[in-house]
Amino acid sequence: MDKMKMQTKNIADENYEKLAKLFPNAVTETIDENGQVVRAIDKDVLMQEINTTVVDDKDQRYQFTWPDKNKSIIMANSPINKTLRPCREESVDFDNTENLYIEGDNLEVLKLLRETYLGQIKMIYIDPPYNTGNDFVYEDDFKQTTENYMDSSGQYDEEGNRLVKNLDSNGRFHTDWLNMIYPRLKISKDLLTDDGVIFISIDDHEQENLKKCCDEVFGMNNFIAQVVWERAFSPVNLMKHFSPSHDYILCYAKNIEEAFCNGIARSDETNSRYANPDNDPRGVWSSSDISVGPPVLENIYPITTPSGRVVEPPAGRSWRLSQKAFYERLQDNRIWFGADGNGVPRIKRFLSELRKTGVTPMTIWKHTEVDHSQGATQKLAKLFDGKKYFDYPKSVPLIERCLQLYTDENCFVLDFFSGSATTAHAVMKLNAEDGGNRKFIMVQLPEKTDEKSEAFKAGYKNICEIGKERIRRASKKIAEENPDAKFDGGFRVLKCDSSNMKDVFYYPDEYNEPLFSSLVNNIKDDRTPEDLLFQTMLDLGILLSSKIEETTIAGKRVFTVNKSDDFDSNADLIACFDDNVTDEVITEIAKKQPTYFVMRDSSMADDSVATNFEQIFSTYSPITTRKVL
Repeated sequence: MDKMKMQTKNIADENYEKLAKLFPNAVTETIDENGQVVRAIDKDVLMQEINTTVVDDKDQRYQFTWPDKNKSIIMANSPINKTLRPCREESVDFDNTENLYIEGDNLEVLKLLRETYLGQIKMIYIDPPYNTGNDFVYEDDFKQTTENYMDSSGQYDEEGNRLVKNLDSNGRFHTDWLNMIYPRLKISKDLLTDDGVIFISIDDHEQENLKKCCDEVFGMNNFIAQVVWERAFSPVNLMKHFSPSHDYILCYAKNIEEAFCNGIARSDETNSRYANPDNDPRGVWSSSDISVGPPVLENIYPITTPSGRVVEPPAGRSWRLSQKAFYERLQDNRIWFGADGNGVPRIKRFLSELRKTGVTPMTIWKHTEVDHSQGATQKLAKLFDGKKYFDYPKSVPLIERCLQLYTDENCFVLDFFSGSATTAHAVMKLNAEDGGNRKFIMVQLPEKTDEKSEAFKAGYKNICEIGKERIRRASKKIAEENPDAKFDGGFRVLKCDSSNMKDVFYYPDEYNEPLFSSLVNNIKDDRTPEDLLFQTMLDLGILLSSKIEETTIAGKRVFTVNKSDDFDSNADLIACFDDNVTDEVITEIAKKQPTYFVMRDSSMADDSVATNFEQIFSTYSPITTRKVL
């Protein structure tokens, strides 16, 4: 049996191993500043292998940098010893839903999700702090102790997650914001599918820096668009110079060659441009010019219309089709000469054959199309019986448009600055409208509400409580408005916490008899079997929305994850964390032939069970991977 690590991977170690496999002759060792022998890469050998220049820090070159950038990269790659604990009492339809609502520092949560959801997320939308000088930002530990953090922080939750107001008088004003956003973007790229995209809302304060960050993380060639959203429609006369009426939404692809835009849903007006005047059995079509400029010499040739008139391309242009390609389309009735057969030829384009089912979007999104900030605020207040609990939420139609453009009907959508959970609302609404099965993953730090606010007075102690209640109410409203629609209106609540495993690292002089007794059980006393199950799922890369069934075998509680519908076996995972597990339990589980079986190291009833364990699985399910906590 293998011992589970129960912590996230060190991405820097993985990157080093990849480089070492590519160029083993560049691997060497050196002495660090502490006199310790450490691994290293020989720069000179690497330069020879890749036949290019390796830039030193002192060399001039085009780059985007800021203080602590190197540390932010290290932070993105470094492992953490955390877990996600399920919270059934705050969830909705926990056993059946595929949606997730995760509470915790989003950098830690992204690291926990990285292996399980690697390459799984089709679309990410985030609305990070705009850095206006009054926004709270996540203060990641670059230079201070935990105690100093707590002293300097204006906000932190019960688990010690920090939020700090980034005042524009701060000498590290842009640095602190960049240190916050950069590692989160790096991890988000890993989560995207090859054809996935990310949308990021921002205003003028950090738009330039955000675009440079995205150019570096995703690649300049993967930039899709910078959308301008008309978030306000009337001027604020108190403004000294200009009254801002827009925000930006940056859109990047993980791989622009793979990404596909569905387009904006066609309106009746758009479809009215298609007709079928010649009763073509392929359906309605529109026609387009077949001339193009500048001219291609071999594509300049005369065409005789059905009426007998001879036409040639206009001056300075040629036909866009070769003569051979033109006559192939003519034979297939794809060339239109007008109702009288005397017009300049045009190519027929059938609505039924368009890969893109929608209209190509423009980069200016008007409030008449996707609503505005004031409208979003009013609609959210109406959802909460007229109470305004959240400032400046994004509009549901705005996020719904992003979803329509780049998601399919069965995919994962992630928002790791969830706020009021507009993204979850938009996902459910679109699913109800088009019958889709998009799954949302919301991540939000439980930032405390101001004690003077209406939200706090109404009983909402943090933003997560508002977000979860918004999803509950939105689900109910969508169901009432779409009584025949089937959509997933539930969500599993998971909370980021310290590892379920005890810290067993002590100095020799700290060991005593009471300590030895406490180490008999390596699981923390306040952790439940379901806590252990979800950390196991994270460690094994099993989706956190997976179907979980609980049964009893010989009096022991057994969890089965993703059991096959056709067989009472072949589940992704079977786990039992009870004490005194006997041969009978092990045998029954082995007969079900799961991909993984996990139990606690201390769970076996006696030495006989430990001795027989491997033999039982070798007999009934040799393919099962066995692991212990």
